[in-house]
Order: sequence, then structure tokens, then C-alpha cells
Amino acid sequence: MISVINGIDIGYDDIGTGLPVLFAHAFPLNRTMWAPQVSALVERCRCIAPDFRGFGETAAQGPYTMAQYADDLAALLDHLRIDQVVLVGCSMGGYAAFAFWSRHATRVRALVLADTRPGADSDEARGLRRQLIELTRAEGATAVANLQVAKLVGKTTREKQPDTYDGVHRMMAQAKPDAIVGALEAMMSRPDSTPLLATITVPTLIVVGEEDTLTPVAESRAMHSHIPGSRLEIVAAAGHLSNMERPAAFNHVLTEFLGAVTYT
Repeated sequence: MISVINGIDIGYDDIGTGLPVLFAHAFPLNRTMWAPQVSALVERCRCIAPDFRGFGETAAQGPYTMAQYADDLAALLDHLRIDQVVLVGCSMGGYAAFAFWSRHATRVRALVLADTRPGADSDEARGLRRQLIELTRAEGATAVANLQVAKLVGKTTREKQPDTYDGVHRMMAQAKPDAIVGALEAMMSRPDSTPLLATITVPTLIVVGEEDTLTPVAESRAMHSHIPGSRLEIVAAAGHLSNMERPAAFNHVLTEFLGAVTYT
């Protein structure tokens, strides 16, 4: 469905009843990346999955910042009259989750950080993002998908799951160029969220693909060591999109975690 929220059309799914779970998608994908989780949880949870600005069915309108993405999520919760959620963020969605915690911590009942990192971009990473901006403006989303898809999915997926690989590529190629550029600029300018980790007081699950080369296991281990009481799960034979590459394994740890949250 689509609703006017924060002055723009935002596309989102709102399915099921029970514990509210808010899913924040990766770059440069859209809310459909969470389909394996929504279908698995819909009988026990209220699953809310929006598109960030410019992606999927959400209007391509700035400003594009992590703070704005976080405020859009909070405004969506206001629209749906939901006070607290379990916030699940993958990659860029994790960056937005850190911004959400910084700005709207009282609305987080629990946190799931999948294949993400708290740190700001290095100078090298900013340089690569600038190159990607130039490519997007010159050649569009398909060129970005062609260049980036192999980095998003793991070696095992590339070799053994061509349908998943192709599905990720199609999703990337559908992204609006303005959204890609805006998101890249948002990621380049995001602050270092490492100081926030010690302030996270809600139940937290960290999930990372064993073959993730963009936010490697070592990053998740470090994050785990700085978030009090957090739980770390490593998904074998998965890369940066562990929820799509190994949905059954991802859903198993997510469902177990949500079960514990429900009874606390």
C-alpha cells in the first residue's frame, strides 16, 4: 500500500497481527527483499516493511540522509499507531537503524542488525561511492546492478543459487537513479555510530553471512562485543544478503529471538 507520510508517498507492507516487526531494507534494494521473512512470520507477528525514499513504491524526493530515513520510519509508525517495534535492519537498513536508535530509542523494543556495521565510511569507501554516483548518473541502475551484484551475494549463492543471484540483480536494476545517488550520499555522510553501541539496552541480535565481504564477520564480532548482552549468529554459506541467500537459517534465528522478546 501507499500512504502520504512526511509529505511524500511511501510504499509499505503491513501484514499480520501480533508483535510488530519493522524491516529496513538494504541498498539498492526495496522492501520485497524481506518477503522470505514476512511470509515466515505473518502468522505470529505484524510485519511492516517500507521502501526507503526513491526505492520501490516510495517517491524519489529528498532529503536523503540516515536521519531522514529514520524519521520516515518513525512517521510510518505514527501513521499506523504503533508505539514500539522490533527493528530489523540489513546493511543500509542497519545504518538507518542506528539513526533510529539515536533519535527514537523509546520506540525500539528489540533490535536486529543484519550484515551491517556501525562505523562511518573511510576515505576509500567514500571514493568508491563517488565513482558509483558517477556511474549511476551516466549509465543508470542496470550498470550499478551489473557492477555490484557479485559483491552483495556470497560465493556459494553465486555458484549454487542462480535464481537468487538473478533476483537480486533484477531488484537492483529496478531502483530509481535518483534514489541510488541519494542513498550513496546518505551513506557517505552518515556519522560514526560506534559510540551508540554501549547505549543499546534492548535485546539485540546480530546476524552476518559467513561469506560477507562488505561487512565481514570480524565487524559483527566487534559490534557484538560492544553491545551489552547481544547475541551473534553467523549464517553459513551466505554473503551480504544472508536473509535472502539462506532464508531458512536466517528465519530460524530470527524466530527464536522474537520468541524470547515476546515473553519478556
